[in-house]
Amino acid sequence: MASTASIEAELLALAAERGPDRTFCPSEAARRLVGDQEEAAWRALMPTIRAVAADLTAAGTLVCTQKGAPAHPVDAKGPIRLAVPPAEKA
Repeated sequence: MASTASIEAELLALAAERGPDRTFCPSEAARRLVGDQEEAAWRALMPTIRAVAADLTAAGTLVCTQKGAPAHPVDAKGPIRLAVPPAEKA
């Protein structure tokens, strides 16, 4: 299983790659972290990915949305999107 530090690094890397005004699905980080393993492997990682995303959103490092509205990564049911916060856009 991936460490909290590696999950955080992957989420931040995806945010940096997308840049301002673009979002990403946290499952992209899970897929990158487990490599070529089957779907069950990255799905099993999703609760941890969302928990780390919640910490990053609480710190203001990322923002989380669902259907374009602010959302909490752990409490939201269904797909969410993560992005660079608007204040960091330049």
